[in-house]
Amino acid sequence: MAMISGKADDLIVGEAGAVEAAACLFHGFSDRSRLTIVQHLALGEHRVVDLTGHLGLAQSTVSRHLACLLDCGIVTVRAQGRASVYALAQPKATLELLAAAERLLGLTGDAVVLCPRYGNAARP
Repeated sequence: MAMISGKADDLIVGEAGAVEAAACLFHGFSDRSRLTIVQHLALGEHRVVDLTGHLGLAQSTVSRHLACLLDCGIVTVRAQGRASVYALAQPKATLELLAAAERLLGLTGDAVVLCPRYGNAARP
């Protein structure tokens, strides 16, 4: 499922299905709370109660975001007694993606934050 392949001067865009899948993946990371959950899970497994304490969000909100991440295949869940323990499904690849995003953000400077459509200026 290569979205883009080849050298920088010879990019070939892949099929529409691959682009759609990538858009769905990035949607999983698009919410600030989901991204924060992913960052916490990069540190190791967490229960919902742990995440609510770390994030200061309601349990229902954390559970809803975890369900989205689970549906996207970004996290896994296992039972531990009566609790559910969440972890990154692909920790190495997820950390590589987050590191690449940090590099890209460093290169774009304030452009993303100042974006009139999706940046801080667009928020009510």
